Amino acid sequence: MALNPSYYGSAKRYIIYPYYYNRNSVTSDTNCSYKIIFKNKDNVCYNLLHLNKVSSIPFSFANNGNKASLHTSSNPKITTTKPATIFERVTDSFKLFRNSIFKVKTSTNSDNSSWNQVISEAKNLVQYDQSSAGGDINFRNSDSISYIDPMKLLGGDILDLTQNIKRLLSSKHPVLESISKYYFTSQGKHLRPLLVLLMSQATSLAPKQYQISPANYYEIIDTPLSSSPSSSSSFSELINESPKEIYQPSLSVQGTIILPTQRRLAEITEMIHTASLLHDDVIDTSETRRNQPSANASFGNKMTILAGDFLLARATIALARLRNPEIIELYATIITNLVEESEKVSTFDYYMEKSYMKTASLLANSCRGASILGGCTPEIIDIAYDYGRNLGLAFQLVDDMLDFTSSSDNFGKPVGADLKLGLATAPVLYAWEEFPELGPLIDRKFKNEGDVEMAHNLVFRSKGLEKTKLLAALLCKKAATSVLKLPKSDARSALIQLTDKVLIRNK
Repeated sequence: MALNPSYYGSAKRYIIYPYYYNRNSVTSDTNCSYKIIFKNKDNVCYNLLHLNKVSSIPFSFANNGNKASLHTSSNPKITTTKPATIFERVTDSFKLFRNSIFKVKTSTNSDNSSWNQVISEAKNLVQYDQSSAGGDINFRNSDSISYIDPMKLLGGDILDLTQNIKRLLSSKHPVLESISKYYFTSQGKHLRPLLVLLMSQATSLAPKQYQISPANYYEIIDTPLSSSPSSSSSFSELINESPKEIYQPSLSVQGTIILPTQRRLAEITEMIHTASLLHDDVIDTSETRRNQPSANASFGNKMTILAGDFLLARATIALARLRNPEIIELYATIITNLVEESEKVSTFDYYMEKSYMKTASLLANSCRGASILGGCTPEIIDIAYDYGRNLGLAFQLVDDMLDFTSSSDNFGKPVGADLKLGLATAPVLYAWEEFPELGPLIDRKFKNEGDVEMAHNLVFRSKGLEKTKLLAALLCKKAATSVLKLPKSDARSALIQLTDKVLIRNK
């Protein structure tokens, strides 16, 4: 029979609406429809949750009292709760997630229950409807406008990126120059410089705390780097210019949407990312990258490592010419994070920290850097950072999921590599919740014969891939929500639509 809706929360804005519910016969397979609706201050209603089976709801209810129970195991005990108690448990899970997702815990034990609560929040925030979507995620972020092609929006800024980087990498050592430019000859996603340029545009109309630097500053930035630097040639421009003059406020250049400093920051960001790819391919003994032989497979480990070092050195010189100590410190932190990420243990908290260091740090801090160079206020700078951090974490989660679901041709690099390298990523850690026998395999880094195959099979038997995508969807939603605080523009819309692309990509 249908039950009347109940209203809870501040100003009675949450409506909990269960119906077709038989109080005398409830099992995990009982058919029942259940909704949680949020009504905002303008009386606009949003469907937060609509699932058709008790087993698919992140909490359970039956006929033995008022105790609520979250699904924290693969075989949960069904208990009862009233709508008010359900609501309280849902809001509690929201708070627990917000307090725990980005905190690094000192304990090395995995807190599996907190991640079940992550899924609870994800299902609510992304309007996950398992009954109508067949288990797929119904997720779209919209800025109420038609699709915007970021490449067309940025025009020549993104098209000239590779050529500008190649100019920065000239060297009298022909082999070193060839290797350092090797990955720039293939068509990558250019996600990182794309974000820097879009964030520069999106924040150009935001409040400023200081004005744009004088024109002579930009001449210093674009001075070509020497192909064979002497002890002073690469730094002569830095020595001869007064930092006081560069930081002196000047009239704002109203017609400039992306500043020369921000364009150069996009190039530096891509150089650092590519250097990390060169080093990673040596560490991972990768044979392919972007559907072509990897640099280490073509030139050997020694020269590939030197080329990565050369890229970092050139990026550092270009970074110094920006003449902004805060940006230099920010990017030094990025490089530090890239190195430190390799020594973490396999728990969810450390996995998320590692994902931040490996991927999200570069996206977050490059977005932050773009807004700093644009003279934005601290509030706008924080918005830019939050967007990049959440999008970067989502990107890594999808990357780890594609390692199980994509083909090598689509992915552009070998799939199934993480398990072979002994890495327990999100799909594996979620599968571990359902199959405790994965624990010993994770501890020994899948080194025994048959470990990789067993772990792979258990991931596909579990909800590990589904939960990984749900968490990625939640983070994409958070990224889109944060950037909505910026002034409305085509660039802001492109940033929001980019969160959809990250979530549904297959390579």
